Amino acid sequence: MGARRGRRNALGDGEMNNAARPTASAVAWRVIALLLLAGGVLPAEDAAHAGAFTVEHPTLHNLGFEWAISGDDDRDASVAVAFRKAGQDAWRQALPLVRIGGERVFRTRENLDYTVPDGFAGSILNLEPGTEYECRFQLSDPDGTSGETEHLVRVSTRTEPVPYEGGRVLHVYPPDHEGDKLEPHFTSLLQAYYGAGLGDWSVVWERPVSPGDTILVHAGLYRNDRLNYVDPMMTPFDGTNWLTLKGTAERPITIRAAGDGEAVFDGAGNHRLFDVSASAHHIFEGLTFRNTDIAIFAGFKGVAGARNLTVKRCRFEDIGFGVWTEYAGSSDFYIADNIFLGRSEQRNLLVGWTGPLWRGVGPYGSHEVRSYYAVKVYGPGHVIAHNAVAYFHDGIGISTYGTPEADPERRASSIDIYANDIHMSGDDFIETDGGVHNIRVFNNRGVNAAHGGYSSQPVFGGPAYFIRNLLYHVPSGVAFKFSAKAAGLFAYHNTIIGEQVASDPSSNMHYRNNLFLGRDTPGRGVMTWSNAGREFSSDYNGFRPNAGVREQYRWRAPDEGAVVPGAPVPPWRTFSSLRELRAATGQEQHGVELDFDIFERMAPPDPRQRHAVYHARELNFRLRPDSAAVDAGVVIPTVNEGFAGAAPDLGALEVGGDEPHFGPRWLPSQPFYQ
Repeated sequence: MGARRGRRNALGDGEMNNAARPTASAVAWRVIALLLLAGGVLPAEDAAHAGAFTVEHPTLHNLGFEWAISGDDDRDASVAVAFRKAGQDAWRQALPLVRIGGERVFRTRENLDYTVPDGFAGSILNLEPGTEYECRFQLSDPDGTSGETEHLVRVSTRTEPVPYEGGRVLHVYPPDHEGDKLEPHFTSLLQAYYGAGLGDWSVVWERPVSPGDTILVHAGLYRNDRLNYVDPMMTPFDGTNWLTLKGTAERPITIRAAGDGEAVFDGAGNHRLFDVSASAHHIFEGLTFRNTDIAIFAGFKGVAGARNLTVKRCRFEDIGFGVWTEYAGSSDFYIADNIFLGRSEQRNLLVGWTGPLWRGVGPYGSHEVRSYYAVKVYGPGHVIAHNAVAYFHDGIGISTYGTPEADPERRASSIDIYANDIHMSGDDFIETDGGVHNIRVFNNRGVNAAHGGYSSQPVFGGPAYFIRNLLYHVPSGVAFKFSAKAAGLFAYHNTIIGEQVASDPSSNMHYRNNLFLGRDTPGRGVMTWSNAGREFSSDYNGFRPNAGVREQYRWRAPDEGAVVPGAPVPPWRTFSSLRELRAATGQEQHGVELDFDIFERMAPPDPRQRHAVYHARELNFRLRPDSAAVDAGVVIPTVNEGFAGAAPDLGALEVGGDEPHFGPRWLPSQPFYQ
C-alpha cells in the first residue's frame, strides 16, 4: 500500500460550506448594509426562519428532503442530518442539507430566468430497499432561529415493483400461432386488455382488465398492420397500443413475456408503439420492442402522464426513443435491467451532431439524430438503473423542461440514475438538465460520447450528486457539462479519463475525491473551474496534467468567496501547477498530480483520433494498491465510509472493493451492443 494518512472528514473542518466563514468582503458588505439602512433601505435579516419541510418521493436506495427558510441573509445557517433504521438506538451522521437560494439560473435565448428560492435540500444516500428509517433534521444559525427548527420523520425506501400474485392471468398468442392455447386466450394485447374488437369496434371496451391482472404474452411476432381496417393487433391507422387503465400500488397491471420464447412487438415503422400516458401502476417485463419511433410514450408536457410505470428486463432495438415522458406529474417510474439499441448507422465511428469538430463526417457533415434518448423523464421519484444503452444521441436524461413548478409533486426531484452502461452517444451519456433537487447520478459507466459526459444544463438549485461514475473518450473535454448557470453540483469519486473544460459559470459547485487524467490533448489544460456564486470548493482531487501545456488549470470565481448580485463574473486566471493554483485560490490544499501508472492497466484515448470507438471490455479502471491515488481522499458520510486503509481512495473504484455491475444484471459479460 502507498503512504498512509490520518482519517479525514469532509464535514469536520467546515470546508463543505465555506460561506459560513465571514470574509473581508462579507464584512464590507455588512458595513454597506448599515449605510443603506441609514438611507431608509430595509436591513439584512441574518436570523433563519424555518418554513415548510418536504419529504420527497423515496427511491430504492435514497431519501430526499427540502426545507424552505427565510432570512439568513448572511448564509451561515446549517442543517445537521442524522438517521437510523426504525427501532435501532444508534444514530448515523448523513451529509448536511445543502444551503440553496439566490442562485440565478438563466439562458436568455429561451427567456429562461429563475432564481432559486431560499432553503435547504439534500439526500440521505446508500440505504437499503424496503426499509423504514427515522431521519432527524436540526436547523441552527449563530444569529438565531425561529419556527419549527427540528423535524423527526419516518420514511421507508421503496422496493422493486412486482406483479400481483392473486389476479387473473390472461394469455395472448400471435395470430399465426399453431398449437394449444391456455385459457382464457386472445389474439392481441388490446383484446386481452380491453376486450376490444376489430375496426370501429376497437374502441369498444366492455371487458377491461382489473387491477392485479397479468397478461402473459406468448412467443411470436406482434406486428402492427396499421393501414388494415381490421388489423389483427387492433391498432388501425396509427398502429399505437393505447393503454389507459389504472392499477394500484398493491395490484399493478402486468404485461410480461410468458417465458416460452421471445415476444416481439414490432411497430412496422410507426410513430408510437405504446402510449401509456393516461395509465397508472403498469409493469412491462421481458418483452422486445422494435421498429418504431417511440416505443413507450408516457407523458406530454401540460397534458397527461403515466404514474408508477415499470419497464424491466426488456429489449428495445431499431427505435428512436425508448421510454419518454415530459409530464410534470409523472412519478415513480422504475426503468431497470433493459437493453436499448438505437438506429445510428455510425457504429464504428464516433460522430457528433454539430460544430466544427465534426465537420466533414457523416452524410451532412454531422450526426443525423435518428435515435434521440433511450430514456427521458420528468417528475419526481424515478429510478433508472442497470440499463445498457448504445447508439443514441443522448443516453439517459431528465427533460430540460424550463422553470420548475412550485408544487414538489410536479417537478424533477428525487431521481436516481445508476449502474447504467452507456456506449456511443452523439451528444451526452446522462443529462440531468431539468433537475431541481436531489438528483443522484452514481456508479454509471460511459464510453464514447461526442460532446459531453454527465450534463447539468441546468440544474435548478440541486443538489445534483455525481458519484463514482466512469468516463472514457469524450473528445470535447467536457466531462461534466455544467451549463446554463446550473446551481447545486456535487462531484464525488468520479474517474474521468479526459479533461474538464466546461466554462459556463455555475453556482454552489463542489468537487471531492475525483480523478481527472488528461490525454495530452494539444493546447488544452486538464481542469477548469467556473464559479458564479460565493459558495464553491474543490479539494482532495487528483489530476494528470497534459504534456506541453502551460495553462493546465483555469479558474474564475468572485473574489474572496463573495459576490455582488448581478455583477459580472471575474476574468479567468490560469496556472501551470496545482501549487500555483493552491497559493492563489486556497483550493486543492490536498490535491495531487499523478499519472496513468496509478491504474493496473489504463491507456488514454488518442486525442488525435476523435472519431475512434473504444470498448468498455478492454478498459481497466482499477487502481494499483501502491499508487498515489490510494488513501488520498477524504471521508464523506454515507458516500465512502466503507473504505479500506487510512482514508478513501481517489476515483470511482476503491482498492479491494467490489466493482459495480454495469448494465442489466441478467446480462452475461459479453458486449450488449453487437
